[in-house]
Amino acid sequence: MSKQKKPSDFSRLMGYAGKRKILTYLSMILSALSSILSLAPFIFIFKIVKEIIKVRPDFSKADHIVHNGWLAVIFALCSMIVYVGALMCSHLAAFRVAGNIRFALLSHITKLPIGAVDAFGSGRIRKIVNDASSSTESYLAHMLPDTINGFVVPIAMIVMLFVYDWRFGLMSLLPIVLSFLTMGKMLGPQMVEDMKSYQNALEDMNNEAVEYVRGIPVVKTFGQTVHSFSRFKASINNYYNFCISYTKSMRTPMVIFTMFINSTFGFIVALALILTRSGNITQDIILNFVFYVIITPVITTAFQKIMFSSETQMKLADAFARFDMVFQLAPIDITGDKKPEDNSVELKNVTYRYDGAKTDAVSSISLKIKPNKKVAFVGPSGGGKTTIAALISRFFDVTDGEMLVGGINVKDMDKDVLMNTVSYVFQDNKLLKASIADNVRLARPDASDSEVKEALVAAQCEDILEKLPEGIHTVIGTKGVYLSGGEMQRIAIARAILKNAPIIVLDEATAFADPENETLVQKAFEELSKDKTVIMIAHRLTTVMNADRIFVVDSGKIVEEGTHDELISQGGLYSKMWSDYKQSVNWKVGA
Repeated sequence: MSKQKKPSDFSRLMGYAGKRKILTYLSMILSALSSILSLAPFIFIFKIVKEIIKVRPDFSKADHIVHNGWLAVIFALCSMIVYVGALMCSHLAAFRVAGNIRFALLSHITKLPIGAVDAFGSGRIRKIVNDASSSTESYLAHMLPDTINGFVVPIAMIVMLFVYDWRFGLMSLLPIVLSFLTMGKMLGPQMVEDMKSYQNALEDMNNEAVEYVRGIPVVKTFGQTVHSFSRFKASINNYYNFCISYTKSMRTPMVIFTMFINSTFGFIVALALILTRSGNITQDIILNFVFYVIITPVITTAFQKIMFSSETQMKLADAFARFDMVFQLAPIDITGDKKPEDNSVELKNVTYRYDGAKTDAVSSISLKIKPNKKVAFVGPSGGGKTTIAALISRFFDVTDGEMLVGGINVKDMDKDVLMNTVSYVFQDNKLLKASIADNVRLARPDASDSEVKEALVAAQCEDILEKLPEGIHTVIGTKGVYLSGGEMQRIAIARAILKNAPIIVLDEATAFADPENETLVQKAFEELSKDKTVIMIAHRLTTVMNADRIFVVDSGKIVEEGTHDELISQGGLYSKMWSDYKQSVNWKVGA
């Protein structure tokens, strides 16, 4: 069986153009026509010069100067108008293509497991969606018409060059050939690899910058510097070193290319001196010399467009490679549309290992959480608590075993049904730059203002609303309106209350709250937890003392389970953690 031919990048672009595909082809035709029209003014200027030389010294016999001058102006204007038309067509097509690519990427991202998106990196995704798609826009809107212009002008000029005097024509092409050979050194296979390395370095720095900004509260709290974020610093150094190294490697070939592409006039002068070295200066030689002096600068401009278009084409190929990285991420596999029978949660011999990890994050865990019970997962950091919670919400799919919600395997449930069944309150919730009402209404878009207010009151947010002049319609993140970590957490809880899902997962939900906010958050939790199955993940053991069941997780396994009193009496890991916690609470700075 013959190997299927991979579609070109241009064909893939046209696949996103829809009905505006015809505009791309029209822009190419108009650009070619504009290129041909742009040469006509040079011909008429040459005719003016030719007539002046022919009638000298009696310039009164030059009857066609004005006529040829107006024709030069008319053709120049026509060329510009046609080129503007080409750009209008190309831009309309480019905007549609870029928009459709972004829509396709975001549509695919919404179908991915949340864990896969988090592992890929929000910074990388943002750069691909915004910057890489902008590369397609730049290519179609600007570089494609310029590329057509860059190829049509030299072809038309080659014909013209040899019509007037083949010797000057050949000499005009010599520096072009030399510059092309130099350009080949810069735009060869190594350039493709260099472009990929550049985009990788930029993408990595962008991703690490996002993570660094998120960690600024920790940096400020502990008085650390950028050096505490070694990965971010390393990404900056990597980008810097690559750019400096690449620029130096391109310095010599770029100087040679620029010298040759701008030396056409010098080659023409050299030929003219050779042809007139015997003193035989004829009118034909003068006229041909003048014509080539006038026309050859256009060659320089045209070939520079070709060079830059080659670079843009490589950026386009790299952009598609990055699109494919996102499209290759497997979406959530939905095999059924079953609905949960109740709000119980059960893990049957569940195992999960992160990509690239050498050991399981969760290993052969089996447990059942009955409806409307309040349970907690505690244990050392990195033990697997958050992974268990993520598996319940299907942020990842289990590597082995079954994850059941309401007696139904989460793989057999529609993702919307699962999301409406399980609410997840993170330890570091993010709010959109939108009104408080819109942020809360994310849980249920059709909720009325009164329902939003009820949820906010239940989440102990009345003090937040009182200090904001526009109440629930205040836009967060603009005009100096910012909320503390605890206040943001209460808004997130209001969102969960409005959603009213029967299963609630609280992942270190009071981690960033100050004492005052923690009290309010705990009251909000009480409201949120009514008649719900509550799964808590906590390091602060006082928050889980009253749980119906506490599971102690260590190294991906459940090592202990029971009530607070039962676990204390066992004298195991939980008892030690409780003892350490009490010592930390009672610790004081010596006088």
